[in-house]
Order: sequence, then structure tokens, then C-alpha cells
Amino acid sequence: MAKLWKKGRGKLGPFQPLHGSWVAEAESNMGPVRCQRVFEPILGGHYLRLTARWEFGPKASSRAYEEVALIGVGDEGEVCFWSFTSDGKRSQGVAANVTDLHPEAVGFEADMPAGRARMAYWPEEGGGFRWVVESRTKKGWNRFVDHSYRAM
Repeated sequence: MAKLWKKGRGKLGPFQPLHGSWVAEAESNMGPVRCQRVFEPILGGHYLRLTARWEFGPKASSRAYEEVALIGVGDEGEVCFWSFTSDGKRSQGVAANVTDLHPEAVGFEADMPAGRARMAYWPEEGGGFRWVVESRTKKGWNRFVDHSYRAM
């Protein structure tokens, strides 16, 4: 299979294809959801900032959930993320091998209050990317978010 993503240099290089502004529209248990994600290098390229905004219900709805996350190299030399959300919660995780989802997938695992979770990104044919969030169960991974993003 031909590679769809051209990765950059360095430890954050695998995330270079995500740079830019993206949008996904999907259904959720709260109704229609529109999610915008912006990935931008900051602080001399040592970190990647993700700004995400989830809008639930009709477009321009006041029901929104926001996240700011940083992706960078942690104290142990591994790529990590640190996430802060509009409900006052925070999480952190470390890069993980998620190629069982797609050969070019990049992602993270984190220990959350409800158990281990992972998120992953991978390219879609024709541009854009998929983003999923899964929780670890005794039988494997249980997917509970699956979005398809296109450039804004």
C-alpha cells in the first residue's frame, strides 16, 4: 500500500500531516456534533498545540466543549500529550503503537479514571484523516468515537 502521509523530521515529525485546520461532522448520543481541530507548531516547533471545539446540536449552538492540548517530548524522551478541557478536567498520555488500526496511524494511550484509553489518527484516501478514541476492555479495544476530518 502506498504511503498517504509524508511525515516530518524529529520526534514530532509523525504528526506533521495533522498540521492545519480540520472539521468533522458526526452523530453522537447528544445529537449532531461538529468538531473543529487546529494543529499548530508552537515554541520554536518544540511543541504542537491542538485546539479543539465540539459543538453539539444545530450549527452555532451554544452547547460546546473545548480542549487545548500540547504534544511534545516528555522528561523520559517519549512523545507525550497534556490535555486540558472546558469541563475542568485534564489528562496526559504517551505515544503508543496503534498500527493495528492502520499502517500509518499515530496515537497515544493514557490511564484515565475509567481505565486505559487510546486515541489514534490515520490518513484517509483522498485527503483528510480519521480520529478514533477507544477504551480498553477484557476483550480488546472498544471504539466509542470515530470521526472523519477534512481540511477547513
